[in-house]
Amino acid sequence: MSLTGTPFLYTLVVLSVVALALPLALWSRVRGPRLLRAAARTLMLLFAQGTAVALVFVVVNNANNLYDNWADLLGTGDHVQQAANLGADGTGGIALKRLPKMRQTFEPATGPGMRAAGGVRVTQLKGRVSGVNAEVYVWLPPQYDEPAYRHHRFPVVELLPGYPGSAKAWFGSLHVNEQLEPLMRDGQIAPFILVAPRTNLLAGVDTGCANIPGTVNADTWLSVDVPMMVMDNFRAESAPRGWAVAGYSAGAHCAAKLAVAHPDRYGAAVSLSGYNDPIGERDSLAAQNPTLRAENNPYLLLRKAPVPPRISLYLSGQPHDGYEAAIALEQAAKAPTTVHVVYIPRSAGGHTMALWRPQVVPAFRWLTEVTGLGHVRAGRAAPPRSPSTAGARPAELASGTASRAGAVRRR
Repeated sequence: MSLTGTPFLYTLVVLSVVALALPLALWSRVRGPRLLRAAARTLMLLFAQGTAVALVFVVVNNANNLYDNWADLLGTGDHVQQAANLGADGTGGIALKRLPKMRQTFEPATGPGMRAAGGVRVTQLKGRVSGVNAEVYVWLPPQYDEPAYRHHRFPVVELLPGYPGSAKAWFGSLHVNEQLEPLMRDGQIAPFILVAPRTNLLAGVDTGCANIPGTVNADTWLSVDVPMMVMDNFRAESAPRGWAVAGYSAGAHCAAKLAVAHPDRYGAAVSLSGYNDPIGERDSLAAQNPTLRAENNPYLLLRKAPVPPRISLYLSGQPHDGYEAAIALEQAAKAPTTVHVVYIPRSAGGHTMALWRPQVVPAFRWLTEVTGLGHVRAGRAAPPRSPSTAGARPAELASGTASRAGAVRRR
Protein backbone atom coordinates (compact mmCIF):
# COMPACT_ATOMS: atom_id res chain seq x y z
CA MET A 1 0.00 0.00 0.00
CA SER A 2 1.44 3.34 -1.09
CA LEU A 3 2.65 5.68 1.66
CA THR A 4 1.03 8.67 -0.02
CA GLY A 5 -2.00 6.86 -1.44
CA THR A 6 -5.62 7.51 -0.49
CA PRO A 7 -6.24 3.85 0.57
CA PHE A 8 -3.52 4.08 3.23
CA LEU A 9 -4.87 7.39 4.52
CA TYR A 10 -8.42 6.03 4.76
CA THR A 11 -7.15 2.87 6.45
CA LEU A 12 -5.48 4.98 9.15
CA VAL A 13 -8.64 7.04 9.60
CA VAL A 14 -10.67 3.85 10.18
CA LEU A 15 -8.04 2.42 12.53
CA SER A 16 -7.95 5.67 14.52
CA VAL A 17 -11.71 5.56 15.00
CA VAL A 18 -11.52 1.90 16.05
CA ALA A 19 -8.63 2.65 18.40
CA LEU A 20 -10.69 5.39 20.08
CA ALA A 21 -13.82 3.23 20.33
CA LEU A 22 -12.09 0.19 21.82
CA PRO A 23 -11.23 1.72 25.24
CA LEU A 24 -14.67 3.31 25.47
CA ALA A 25 -16.38 -0.01 24.81
CA LEU A 26 -14.08 -2.49 26.53
CA TRP A 27 -12.33 -0.63 29.36
CA SER A 28 -14.63 -1.85 32.12
CA ARG A 29 -15.31 -5.19 30.48
CA VAL A 30 -11.75 -6.51 30.60
CA ARG A 31 -11.65 -9.60 32.84
CA GLY A 32 -8.89 -11.59 34.51
CA PRO A 33 -6.09 -10.92 36.97
CA ARG A 34 -5.12 -7.32 37.69
CA LEU A 35 -1.85 -7.61 35.74
CA LEU A 36 -3.65 -8.97 32.67
CA ARG A 37 -6.27 -6.21 32.80
CA ALA A 38 -3.56 -3.56 33.12
CA ALA A 39 -1.69 -5.02 30.16
CA ALA A 40 -4.84 -5.11 27.99
CA ARG A 41 -5.73 -1.51 28.81
CA THR A 42 -2.15 -0.38 28.17
CA LEU A 43 -2.22 -2.04 24.75
CA MET A 44 -5.48 -0.27 23.90
CA LEU A 45 -3.97 3.08 24.85
CA LEU A 46 -0.79 2.40 22.87
CA PHE A 47 -2.88 1.35 19.86
CA ALA A 48 -4.88 4.59 20.08
CA GLN A 49 -1.76 6.72 20.41
CA GLY A 50 0.06 4.87 17.64
CA THR A 51 -2.75 5.22 15.11
CA ALA A 52 -3.20 8.91 16.00
CA VAL A 53 0.49 9.65 15.51
CA ALA A 54 0.56 7.69 12.25
CA LEU A 55 -2.51 9.54 10.93
CA VAL A 56 -1.04 12.96 11.76
CA PHE A 57 2.26 11.99 10.13
CA VAL A 58 0.56 10.84 6.92
CA VAL A 59 -1.57 14.00 6.72
CA VAL A 60 1.52 16.20 7.22
CA ASN A 61 3.55 14.11 4.77
CA ASN A 62 0.85 14.30 2.11
CA ALA A 63 0.58 18.07 2.57
CA ASN A 64 4.33 18.68 2.32
CA ASN A 65 5.51 15.76 0.16
CA LEU A 66 8.41 14.95 2.46
CA TYR A 67 8.64 11.21 1.72
CA ASP A 68 7.43 9.79 -1.56
CA ASN A 69 7.43 6.09 -0.64
CA TRP A 70 8.27 3.59 2.06
CA ALA A 71 11.89 3.30 0.92
CA ASP A 72 12.39 7.05 1.40
CA LEU A 73 10.79 6.95 4.84
CA LEU A 74 12.67 3.88 6.05
CA GLY A 75 15.98 4.97 4.53
CA THR A 76 16.34 1.92 2.29
CA GLY A 77 16.23 3.65 -1.09
CA ASP A 78 19.36 3.91 -3.23
CA HIS A 79 19.15 5.28 -6.76
CA VAL A 80 22.86 5.36 -7.54
CA GLN A 81 24.16 2.56 -9.76
CA GLN A 82 27.64 3.98 -10.10
CA ALA A 83 29.49 7.21 -9.31
CA ALA A 84 32.56 7.53 -11.50
CA ASN A 85 34.91 10.49 -11.25
CA LEU A 86 33.48 12.78 -13.94
CA GLY A 87 35.97 15.62 -13.57
CA ALA A 88 35.42 19.33 -13.05
CA ASP A 89 32.68 19.74 -15.68
CA GLY A 90 30.78 16.63 -14.61
CA THR A 91 30.81 14.95 -18.01
CA GLY A 92 33.80 12.62 -17.67
CA GLY A 93 35.08 13.79 -21.05
CA ILE A 94 32.07 12.26 -22.82
CA ALA A 95 31.08 13.97 -26.07
CA LEU A 96 27.45 14.56 -25.08
CA LYS A 97 26.32 15.65 -28.55
CA ARG A 98 27.45 12.32 -29.98
CA LEU A 99 25.35 10.23 -27.61
CA PRO A 100 22.34 8.61 -29.30
CA LYS A 101 18.95 10.04 -28.40
CA MET A 102 17.27 8.41 -25.42
CA ARG A 103 13.58 7.83 -26.04
CA GLN A 104 11.62 7.43 -22.81
CA THR A 105 8.21 5.97 -22.06
CA PHE A 106 6.00 8.23 -19.96
CA GLU A 107 2.97 7.29 -17.88
CA PRO A 108 0.40 9.40 -16.04
CA ALA A 109 1.72 10.22 -12.56
CA THR A 110 -0.36 9.44 -9.49
CA GLY A 111 -0.71 11.28 -6.21
CA PRO A 112 -2.06 14.61 -4.95
CA GLY A 113 -2.04 17.33 -7.61
CA MET A 114 -0.61 15.08 -10.31
CA ARG A 115 -3.78 14.95 -12.43
CA ALA A 116 -4.59 18.65 -12.25
CA ALA A 117 -4.17 21.16 -15.10
CA GLY A 118 -3.72 18.57 -17.81
CA GLY A 119 -1.86 16.05 -15.69
CA VAL A 120 1.76 15.25 -14.89
CA ARG A 121 3.61 12.36 -16.52
CA VAL A 122 6.51 10.33 -15.15
CA THR A 123 9.36 8.24 -16.52
CA GLN A 124 12.13 6.13 -15.01
CA LEU A 125 15.41 7.53 -16.28
CA LYS A 126 18.75 5.71 -16.22
CA GLY A 127 21.31 8.48 -16.38
CA ARG A 128 23.94 7.55 -18.94
CA VAL A 129 26.55 9.92 -17.51
CA SER A 130 25.71 10.23 -13.80
CA GLY A 131 24.93 6.58 -13.06
CA VAL A 132 21.69 7.59 -11.33
CA ASN A 133 18.48 5.61 -11.91
CA ALA A 134 15.43 7.55 -10.75
CA GLU A 135 12.07 8.99 -11.72
CA VAL A 136 11.51 12.31 -13.49
CA TYR A 137 8.14 14.10 -13.61
CA VAL A 138 7.19 16.30 -16.57
CA TRP A 139 4.30 18.72 -17.06
CA LEU A 140 3.63 20.26 -20.45
CA PRO A 141 2.12 23.73 -20.89
CA PRO A 142 -1.38 24.07 -22.42
CA GLN A 143 0.03 25.27 -25.76
CA TYR A 144 2.27 22.25 -26.25
CA ASP A 145 -0.25 20.10 -28.15
CA GLU A 146 -1.95 22.95 -30.01
CA PRO A 147 -1.49 22.84 -33.82
CA ALA A 148 -0.27 26.45 -33.89
CA TYR A 149 2.69 25.46 -31.67
CA ARG A 150 3.63 22.17 -33.37
CA HIS A 151 7.00 23.59 -34.46
CA HIS A 152 7.57 25.73 -31.36
CA ARG A 153 10.29 24.96 -28.83
CA PHE A 154 9.39 25.65 -25.22
CA PRO A 155 11.53 26.96 -22.35
CA VAL A 156 12.14 24.59 -19.44
CA VAL A 157 12.29 25.00 -15.67
CA GLU A 158 13.72 22.24 -13.49
CA LEU A 159 11.97 22.11 -10.11
CA LEU A 160 13.87 20.97 -7.02
CA PRO A 161 12.32 20.16 -3.61
CA GLY A 162 13.82 20.65 -0.17
CA TYR A 163 15.29 17.90 2.00
CA PRO A 164 13.66 15.61 2.84
CA GLY A 165 11.38 16.13 -0.10
CA SER A 166 9.65 14.38 -2.95
CA ALA A 167 10.00 15.30 -6.62
CA LYS A 168 6.19 15.55 -6.58
CA ALA A 169 6.20 18.40 -4.06
CA TRP A 170 6.05 21.27 -6.55
CA PHE A 171 2.88 19.76 -8.01
CA GLY A 172 1.28 18.22 -4.92
CA SER A 173 2.08 20.91 -2.34
CA LEU A 174 2.97 24.11 -4.21
CA HIS A 175 0.37 23.47 -6.96
CA VAL A 176 2.71 24.97 -9.54
CA ASN A 177 0.81 23.51 -12.51
CA GLU A 178 -2.59 24.61 -11.19
CA GLN A 179 -1.34 28.12 -10.45
CA LEU A 180 0.43 28.67 -13.76
CA GLU A 181 -1.81 26.93 -16.29
CA PRO A 182 -4.48 29.68 -16.53
CA LEU A 183 -1.81 32.40 -16.63
CA MET A 184 -0.04 30.59 -19.45
CA ARG A 185 -3.30 30.35 -21.37
CA ASP A 186 -3.81 34.10 -20.97
CA GLY A 187 -0.28 34.88 -22.10
CA GLN A 188 0.69 36.42 -18.76
CA ILE A 189 3.40 33.80 -18.15
CA ALA A 190 5.51 32.02 -20.75
CA PRO A 191 4.54 28.40 -21.50
CA PHE A 192 7.30 26.61 -19.62
CA ILE A 193 7.83 22.87 -19.59
CA LEU A 194 8.13 21.91 -15.92
CA VAL A 195 10.52 19.10 -15.01
CA ALA A 196 10.83 17.66 -11.50
CA PRO A 197 13.62 15.05 -11.10
CA ARG A 198 14.20 13.02 -7.96
CA THR A 199 16.84 14.62 -5.73
CA ASN A 200 16.63 12.17 -2.80
CA LEU A 201 19.10 9.71 -4.31
CA LEU A 202 20.73 8.10 -1.25
CA ALA A 203 19.21 6.86 1.98
CA GLY A 204 19.22 9.28 4.91
CA VAL A 205 21.42 12.00 3.39
CA ASP A 206 21.06 15.10 1.25
CA THR A 207 23.28 14.92 -1.81
CA GLY A 208 23.63 18.70 -1.85
CA CYS A 209 23.36 18.41 -5.66
CA ALA A 210 27.06 17.61 -5.63
CA ASN A 211 29.32 15.24 -7.55
CA ILE A 212 31.23 13.07 -5.08
CA PRO A 213 33.27 10.34 -6.83
CA GLY A 214 32.44 6.89 -5.51
CA THR A 215 29.29 8.16 -3.77
CA VAL A 216 26.95 10.08 -6.08
CA ASN A 217 26.96 12.32 -9.14
CA ALA A 218 23.90 14.40 -8.27
CA ASP A 219 25.10 17.51 -10.10
CA THR A 220 25.52 15.59 -13.35
CA TRP A 221 22.16 13.89 -12.89
CA LEU A 222 20.40 17.25 -12.64
CA SER A 223 22.45 19.35 -15.05
CA VAL A 224 23.35 16.79 -17.73
CA ASP A 225 21.23 13.62 -17.77
CA VAL A 226 17.84 15.16 -17.04
CA PRO A 227 18.22 18.04 -19.56
CA MET A 228 19.44 15.65 -22.25
CA MET A 229 16.42 13.41 -21.68
CA VAL A 230 14.02 16.34 -21.87
CA MET A 231 15.53 17.65 -25.10
CA ASP A 232 15.51 14.14 -26.60
CA ASN A 233 11.81 13.65 -25.87
CA PHE A 234 10.18 17.08 -26.02
CA ARG A 235 10.30 20.24 -28.09
CA ALA A 236 12.47 22.08 -25.60
CA GLU A 237 14.55 25.21 -26.03
CA SER A 238 18.30 24.74 -26.07
CA ALA A 239 20.48 25.66 -23.12
CA PRO A 240 21.27 28.02 -21.57
CA ARG A 241 18.81 30.64 -22.80
CA GLY A 242 15.77 28.42 -22.59
CA TRP A 243 16.62 26.68 -19.30
CA ALA A 244 16.14 27.69 -15.68
CA VAL A 245 16.19 25.88 -12.35
CA ALA A 246 14.05 26.64 -9.28
CA GLY A 247 13.98 25.30 -5.75
CA TYR A 248 12.94 25.92 -2.17
CA SER A 249 14.99 25.33 1.00
CA ALA A 250 17.73 22.78 0.17
CA GLY A 251 16.45 22.83 -3.40
CA ALA A 252 16.93 26.60 -3.44
CA HIS A 253 20.59 26.16 -2.51
CA CYS A 254 20.91 23.65 -5.35
CA ALA A 255 19.20 25.94 -7.85
CA ALA A 256 21.57 28.84 -7.18
CA LYS A 257 24.61 26.57 -7.13
CA LEU A 258 23.73 24.82 -10.40
CA ALA A 259 23.15 28.09 -12.23
CA VAL A 260 26.35 29.71 -10.96
CA ALA A 261 28.42 26.58 -11.62
CA HIS A 262 26.93 25.89 -15.07
CA PRO A 263 26.03 29.11 -16.91
CA ASP A 264 26.35 27.07 -20.13
CA ARG A 265 23.41 24.92 -18.97
CA TYR A 266 21.12 27.38 -17.17
CA GLY A 267 20.33 30.99 -17.88
CA ALA A 268 18.38 31.67 -14.69
CA ALA A 269 17.65 30.34 -11.22
CA VAL A 270 14.95 30.87 -8.59
CA SER A 271 15.91 30.34 -4.95
CA LEU A 272 13.21 30.45 -2.26
CA SER A 273 14.59 30.49 1.32
CA GLY A 274 17.95 29.13 0.24
CA TYR A 275 21.43 29.20 1.76
CA ASN A 276 24.92 29.42 0.28
CA ASP A 277 27.12 27.28 2.53
CA PRO A 278 26.09 23.59 2.15
CA ILE A 279 26.39 23.23 5.91
CA GLY A 280 23.02 24.95 6.03
CA GLU A 281 21.65 21.41 5.74
CA ARG A 282 23.23 19.27 8.43
CA ASP A 283 22.71 16.04 6.44
CA SER A 284 24.32 17.42 3.28
CA LEU A 285 27.09 15.33 1.74
CA ALA A 286 28.45 18.52 0.18
CA ALA A 287 29.28 19.79 3.68
CA GLN A 288 31.39 16.82 4.73
CA ASN A 289 34.75 18.56 4.16
CA PRO A 290 36.05 22.09 3.48
CA THR A 291 36.89 21.39 -0.17
CA LEU A 292 33.43 20.10 -1.02
CA ARG A 293 31.82 22.95 0.91
CA ALA A 294 33.75 25.52 -1.09
CA GLU A 295 33.12 23.78 -4.43
CA ASN A 296 29.36 23.79 -3.80
CA ASN A 297 28.93 27.25 -2.28
CA PRO A 298 27.36 29.55 -4.91
CA TYR A 299 28.65 32.66 -3.11
CA LEU A 300 32.28 31.48 -3.29
CA LEU A 301 31.82 30.24 -6.85
CA LEU A 302 30.46 33.63 -7.87
CA ARG A 303 33.25 35.55 -6.12
CA LYS A 304 36.01 33.40 -7.60
CA ALA A 305 34.63 33.08 -11.12
CA PRO A 306 37.33 34.27 -13.57
CA VAL A 307 34.55 35.60 -15.80
CA PRO A 308 31.19 36.61 -14.24
CA PRO A 309 28.54 34.19 -15.50
CA ARG A 310 25.76 35.45 -17.78
CA ILE A 311 22.91 34.34 -15.51
CA SER A 312 19.94 35.89 -13.72
CA LEU A 313 19.12 35.00 -10.12
CA TYR A 314 15.80 35.45 -8.27
CA LEU A 315 16.40 35.12 -4.54
CA SER A 316 13.78 35.44 -1.81
CA GLY A 317 14.09 35.01 1.91
CA GLN A 318 13.25 36.12 5.42
CA PRO A 319 15.68 37.47 8.00
CA HIS A 320 17.93 34.58 9.07
CA ASP A 321 16.25 32.32 6.51
CA GLY A 322 17.58 33.06 3.06
CA TYR A 323 17.60 36.86 2.98
CA GLU A 324 21.20 37.34 4.15
CA ALA A 325 22.39 34.66 1.72
CA ALA A 326 20.56 36.46 -1.09
CA ILE A 327 22.15 39.80 -0.22
CA ALA A 328 25.59 38.16 -0.15
CA LEU A 329 25.07 36.86 -3.69
CA GLU A 330 23.81 40.25 -4.83
CA GLN A 331 26.91 41.96 -3.44
CA ALA A 332 29.22 39.39 -5.04
CA ALA A 333 27.60 39.64 -8.47
CA LYS A 334 29.19 41.58 -11.33
CA ALA A 335 27.85 42.21 -14.82
CA PRO A 336 26.59 40.34 -16.75
CA THR A 337 25.27 38.48 -13.68
CA THR A 338 22.00 40.03 -12.48
CA VAL A 339 20.38 39.48 -9.10
CA HIS A 340 16.80 40.15 -8.02
CA VAL A 341 16.24 39.98 -4.25
CA VAL A 342 12.81 39.76 -2.62
CA TYR A 343 12.52 40.44 1.10
CA ILE A 344 9.87 38.37 2.90
CA PRO A 345 8.89 39.71 6.36
CA ARG A 346 8.86 37.35 9.34
CA SER A 347 5.13 37.94 9.69
CA ALA A 348 4.56 35.99 6.45
CA GLY A 349 5.10 32.70 8.27
CA GLY A 350 7.90 30.21 8.69
CA HIS A 351 9.90 27.80 6.57
CA THR A 352 6.88 25.96 5.13
CA MET A 353 4.94 25.29 1.94
CA ALA A 354 2.50 28.02 2.97
CA LEU A 355 5.35 30.54 2.66
CA TRP A 356 6.57 29.35 -0.74
CA ARG A 357 3.24 28.64 -2.46
CA PRO A 358 2.33 32.35 -2.98
CA GLN A 359 5.80 32.99 -4.39
CA VAL A 360 5.33 30.67 -7.37
CA VAL A 361 3.51 33.15 -9.62
CA PRO A 362 5.81 36.16 -8.94
CA ALA A 363 8.87 33.99 -9.57
CA PHE A 364 7.52 32.73 -12.89
CA ARG A 365 6.54 36.25 -13.94
CA TRP A 366 10.16 37.19 -13.37
CA LEU A 367 11.35 34.13 -15.32
CA THR A 368 9.08 35.16 -18.19
CA GLU A 369 10.75 38.56 -18.26
CA VAL A 370 14.39 37.48 -17.99
CA THR A 371 14.04 34.79 -20.63
CA GLY A 372 12.78 37.43 -23.05
CA LEU A 373 9.60 35.45 -23.71
CA GLY A 374 7.20 38.06 -22.43
CA HIS A 375 6.88 41.54 -20.99
CA VAL A 376 5.94 41.20 -17.34
CA ARG A 377 6.83 43.80 -14.78
CA ALA A 378 8.78 42.60 -11.74
CA GLY A 379 9.59 44.92 -8.85
CA ARG A 380 11.89 44.37 -5.95
CA ALA A 381 10.52 44.21 -2.44
CA ALA A 382 12.88 46.02 -0.07
CA PRO A 383 12.91 45.54 3.72
CA PRO A 384 11.41 48.57 5.47
CA ARG A 385 12.98 49.84 8.67
CA SER A 386 9.89 48.84 10.64
CA PRO A 387 7.95 46.30 8.56
CA SER A 388 4.23 46.99 8.57
CA THR A 389 1.84 44.23 7.55
CA ALA A 390 -1.43 45.97 8.39
CA GLY A 391 -4.15 44.87 6.01
CA ALA A 392 -1.87 42.59 4.02
CA ARG A 393 -3.00 39.11 3.09
CA PRO A 394 -0.71 36.13 3.84
CA ALA A 395 -0.18 35.60 0.10
CA GLU A 396 0.96 39.21 -0.31
CA LEU A 397 3.37 38.89 2.58
CA ALA A 398 4.86 35.66 1.29
CA SER A 399 5.29 36.93 -2.25
CA GLY A 400 6.79 40.21 -1.12
CA THR A 401 4.13 42.32 -2.81
CA ALA A 402 3.02 43.75 0.53
CA SER A 403 6.39 45.44 1.05
CA ARG A 404 7.57 48.73 -0.44
CA ALA A 405 8.72 48.18 -4.01
CA GLY A 406 12.14 49.35 -4.99
CA ALA A 407 14.42 49.23 -7.96
CA VAL A 408 16.12 45.97 -8.85
CA ARG A 409 19.79 46.20 -8.11
CA ARG A 410 21.81 44.81 -10.98
CA ARG A 411 25.55 44.52 -11.04
